[in-house]
Amino acid sequence: MPETRINQPATPPPTAWDSTDPLGETLHSFRLEGVVYAHSHLTAPWGVVMPPMPDCLMFHIVTTGECRLEFEEGDAAILRPGEFALMPRGEGHVIKHAKGAQTINYFDLPIEHVSPRYETLSYGGGGDGTTLICGGVRIDHPAARDLVELLPNLIHIKTWDSPNAEWMHSTLRLMAAEASSRQPGGETIVTRLADILVIQAIRTWLLEHPESRRGWLGALSDDKVGPALLLIHRDPSTDWTVASLAKSVSMSRSAFSARFTNLVGESVMQYVTRWRMHTAGAWLRETKITAAECGAQLGYNSEAAFSRAFKRVMGVPPGTWQKDIAEQDGSPL
Repeated sequence: MPETRINQPATPPPTAWDSTDPLGETLHSFRLEGVVYAHSHLTAPWGVVMPPMPDCLMFHIVTTGECRLEFEEGDAAILRPGEFALMPRGEGHVIKHAKGAQTINYFDLPIEHVSPRYETLSYGGGGDGTTLICGGVRIDHPAARDLVELLPNLIHIKTWDSPNAEWMHSTLRLMAAEASSRQPGGETIVTRLADILVIQAIRTWLLEHPESRRGWLGALSDDKVGPALLLIHRDPSTDWTVASLAKSVSMSRSAFSARFTNLVGESVMQYVTRWRMHTAGAWLRETKITAAECGAQLGYNSEAAFSRAFKRVMGVPPGTWQKDIAEQDGSPL
């Protein structure tokens, strides 16, 4: 059966003339939640075993000195000042001052817990120093799961592209200053700066590896389908139709529908529904909204119709989704 949605007044469809960067805007719409941050001053010799953080993206930024990352598969990378390493799947790894250094588990080190989400560490043998900012973040939006699956185990940004280089290095410097100063509000600032760095690192990697952009992520680069996707992302509550989206990008309904399905891998309205349910999942995670209120805001005229659509896309009813999230967070509904 088709979705049961509230009829909305007919209005001229919006145009996508200002959608100059659908990829960048979509990535930056994925708000990150900081799980933990650590500011570490390490002196050689030192080596740390970093445990895995499932469902999180882990990162390391070197502000002084250098270090070596090692992974179970045998891969390794050297990080120097201003470089950024992102592990999108939160896999466990080793970080050390040099190859062959002995290691100790991170949780066995003399960690100082400044706050529930912020830690500092001073450790090592007194030799050459390395200063690191490390963190684990989680992308709340359910659609981000599709994004993470496209990414490699390690994204190592050695140099930011020239248009972004100066402000990215300024961001790194500001992050290092905030991490070391322990001023009021510093944790919030570090979190927001981490948002920028993580998303920009992902964006940089995707731009350098266009062959990895598949499905809706790849379609964002198309000059017709990309702007239409951005309209859906910006306002999932709008009563989108194939015709209104086709008109917004100056295409015929049939040509737009065929092009969208070919690039995205599903029909226009299947994608619209899926994005609405991803949005609903984020709302249910972040707020105290009820399923009925959530459905109403997305244009459904009954909670039952919304619940059916939500379960079809997300796998569980909205009430179960919200309960599971509350249990994971350890907070009551």
